[in-house]
Amino acid sequence: MEHKKLGVLGGMGPAATALFFEKVIENTKANKDQEHIDMVILNHATIPDRTSAILEDNKTDFLVAVQKDFDLFEAAGVANIAIPCNTSHYFYDDMQAMTSIHIINMIEETVQYIRDKYGPSAKVGILATDGTINTGIYQNECHKYNMKAHIPNVLVQEQVMRTIYDFKADKPVDVLGFERIITTMMEEENCDCVILGCTELSCIPVGDHIQPYCVDAMQVLVNEAITRSGKTLKKREVIPNFE
Repeated sequence: MEHKKLGVLGGMGPAATALFFEKVIENTKANKDQEHIDMVILNHATIPDRTSAILEDNKTDFLVAVQKDFDLFEAAGVANIAIPCNTSHYFYDDMQAMTSIHIINMIEETVQYIRDKYGPSAKVGILATDGTINTGIYQNECHKYNMKAHIPNVLVQEQVMRTIYDFKADKPVDVLGFERIITTMMEEENCDCVILGCTELSCIPVGDHIQPYCVDAMQVLVNEAITRSGKTLKKREVIPNFE
């Protein structure tokens, strides 16, 4: 298969972008430097906040900002673009219309993974930003496959947002509280799995007893980015899969 250059539109946030890069390296089968993926990473940290853009119904500033990134990717000759930010995928159709380069759809790929693993009758918990939850992008994608989508109540969602923005601000994160949210979704809400639908949540080191219940959207994006770049996954099943 032809080896293709990958574009990474990052900075949303920077730590998540760094983790995505690390995961691509860790999960690519390679015996030397030259067997890894050529990547163009734009850490565009000054992109306007995605949740604010959605809640304030003002997508113009965000799209104007990313247009410059797409122009750079086209000049660099990348074949695919990965965006390690779930919330930004609300603007997926707008962004794809702005470039001829294929943008990997993290939302679509994640839900397809869940459908294949858990079947069309699965109940899926969703942990994400207010912007992602309010747009319904994960809920709508689940409903396409007749899967049930479960979102947190208001108080729990406030805790999720606090967890996300504490991480962004480099403040102490209540990891145990975050783990309890996942446990409650599994044990009391009867979810078959829980999507970590914010890349900041992908950065939080939850315990081994929690990981089997999580489907990490960033890991799904990593897998797809490696495959589309013409490389081989070091492990075919790198998302926790414990029955």
